[in-house]
Amino acid sequence: MSTIEPTEKRQWILEGLDCANCAMKIENRVKKMEGVASCSVNFATKTLTVETDSRFPGEEQVRKTVVSLEPHVKVLEKRSSGAVRTPRNVKVRTDGAELRSLRPVHAHDSAAAADAPAHSHAHEQGQPHSHGHEHSHGHSHEHGEAHAHGNEARAASGEGHAHSHGEGGTRKTVLRIAAGALLAAAGYLVPSGGYLELGLFLLAYLAAGGSVVWQAVRNLFRGEVFDENFLMALATVGAFAIGQYPEGVAVMLFYQVGELFQDLAVNRSRRSITALMDIRPETARVRFADGGTQIMSPEQVEIGDIIVVQPGEKVPLDGTVIEGSAMMDTSALTGESVPRSAEKGTAVLSGFINKNGVVAIEVTQIFEQSAVSKILELVENASNNKAKTENFITRFARAYTPVVVIAAALLAVVPPLVISGATFSDWIYRALVFLVISCPCALVVSIPLGFFGGIGAASRSGILVKGSNYLEALNDVKTVVFDKTGTLTKGQFKVTEINPAEGTKKEELLRLAAYAESHSGHPIAESILAAYGDEISAGAVTDYEEISGHGIRAAIEGRTVLAGNARLMKREGIAFREPKAAGTVVHLAEDGRYAGSIVIADEVKDDAARAIASLRDAGITKTVMLTGDAAAVAEEVGKRLGVDEVHAELLPQHKVERIERLEAETRGTGKIAFVGDGINDTPVLARADVGIAMGGLGSDAAIEAADIVIMTDEPSKIGTAIGIARRTRAIVWQNIVLALGVKGAFLLLGAFGIATMWEAVFSDVGVTVLAVLNSMRALRRVEV
Repeated sequence: MSTIEPTEKRQWILEGLDCANCAMKIENRVKKMEGVASCSVNFATKTLTVETDSRFPGEEQVRKTVVSLEPHVKVLEKRSSGAVRTPRNVKVRTDGAELRSLRPVHAHDSAAAADAPAHSHAHEQGQPHSHGHEHSHGHSHEHGEAHAHGNEARAASGEGHAHSHGEGGTRKTVLRIAAGALLAAAGYLVPSGGYLELGLFLLAYLAAGGSVVWQAVRNLFRGEVFDENFLMALATVGAFAIGQYPEGVAVMLFYQVGELFQDLAVNRSRRSITALMDIRPETARVRFADGGTQIMSPEQVEIGDIIVVQPGEKVPLDGTVIEGSAMMDTSALTGESVPRSAEKGTAVLSGFINKNGVVAIEVTQIFEQSAVSKILELVENASNNKAKTENFITRFARAYTPVVVIAAALLAVVPPLVISGATFSDWIYRALVFLVISCPCALVVSIPLGFFGGIGAASRSGILVKGSNYLEALNDVKTVVFDKTGTLTKGQFKVTEINPAEGTKKEELLRLAAYAESHSGHPIAESILAAYGDEISAGAVTDYEEISGHGIRAAIEGRTVLAGNARLMKREGIAFREPKAAGTVVHLAEDGRYAGSIVIADEVKDDAARAIASLRDAGITKTVMLTGDAAAVAEEVGKRLGVDEVHAELLPQHKVERIERLEAETRGTGKIAFVGDGINDTPVLARADVGIAMGGLGSDAAIEAADIVIMTDEPSKIGTAIGIARRTRAIVWQNIVLALGVKGAFLLLGAFGIATMWEAVFSDVGVTVLAVLNSMRALRRVEV
């Protein structure tokens, strides 16, 4: 029997990755390495993600593979935020220039602590340390190491320019273009046909495009033929060969200008995407028992520590407010525009921004388990799960360029041999136009940026999508299945009726129920305990047993007590009475005798009806509600919300069976999405075509099982997610039609001798710039 070998996920930053086609080549080459189970390059964040097994030869082999394809790219390991737990005696960058040790700041130093910059950067003395989050602004280098390595440090933590040009590189590119343009202008002014003209145009060509030609030559020796450098070099050198000096130089100048604008557009898109995820807190102000405070990295703070958050600061870790009150801006995490009140006892999440007031918070999660870490990890890794459209474009690009190059070669050679009066120079020129057009950059750059932009926009709206494949799948959803409790209803139960049987008092019935439910964490149990209000005597409950899908059996003060639904009473052969009131009913029996029932009502969420209506408006053909609750309660909720089908009194396994039955009924007509609270619905979330967890930030099970996580408890966000998915698909297909349509038209025009190299260059870099700018529209938030 074969066993599946465990894999380990590793990530590297590819600093200087400025070409989407190159990213695709790196991904394809690394995938073929021994021991690599999967590989994905996120061009937007310059991250290489690899899953490896025991056969993996090591990081150095990855570096060699990447550098063999792109020598200018630096491969820097990206560490997870929780990889290193640094000691508390860290050094903190306080003014951007010097490092100083921070001693505990006592009461009279509080002003100094308050004035500490919000973007202080923690350094570990004597050993490297990385924040891990690619979009953070931290620095990572050994204390005392020369600043010559600053670029590598910034790349490891994501700071610095998203493109290898950087500010200095952009300046050099502009100077090269200017020098080439001046030399070309001089070439136009001198008499034509002489060596002076050729010399000036040759100098202009080398000034403008020498780097392109050199890169093409290096790629040839590495066996990388069909890339944009080779195609552009071949086309322009060919122009010189047939005496078209001015056009060869002009095309290279236009190409470089277009590449510069493309880089600027891509960088702008990258900055817009990273700005959406700029939610990582840089520092935490920890308060000690003596009242002193110290600023440290959030990774160093431990559960139980007390942190102080002042106005304007981000909450650095998940916790509970123990002192003070403030209004919290939660929009970065949940998409909610209205600030949320936080006072003593309120749970707050990392990434919230304190609008006013000073609060003290007791930390409940270490940083790597905090809400902000989970969000960043999900969004950054979303590109690993690629949509069918992305995979299609990758395969298409691999075949498209060689086919066009072969077609160009045939176009240069065949017509002069078979068409009377045709000249080689004319048809070679047409073939060169073909070569300029053939680079698939517009598709390879804009489509991943479009999907990543859509995922970023969803995150900004409080919706975490775990991959562009799930975002694309939302477009095909026609049936949405809801869990009831905690999804369409608030899950905040209240005891509304106590119905004791003859011989039992109300107070005793409620006490029995409270003792029986005292070991359960279910919302129904919590509502009964809240209604009881008294302490539970230690040791009063023994032989506690939860009966899945039925209820509880427990020995209470020597008596056997059953508490559960009607199925439990039927199973135990106990006669019972069903109350008329709508709500969840808990029946109780004592030593085999029916003791009565307690009715608990759940409140429907404020936007649940609007969510169902918005789905119908979005073209969802069927809405279904599944619940383990009583049929009467389920029917009443379903009728109030306008749900098409209601299935009640289901055990967890029955919900999976119901989903499978729905899939059989709807096969070929669309996908099924299941929406649950992520606690008891893990099997169904995993089984559905698209699993959506509601309010799942605190539930590891939800994040693991679901494909999409709604960070709030608002079912209306599902309509928002579908809206984002449809807009993203529209933008992606606009780019595909634009790129292929323009390229196809210019290929025909070039073949018939109508299009010149000028138009050919526009069809390449110009369309790429337009497509990238169009992809940025996916970043906008969608309101439903």
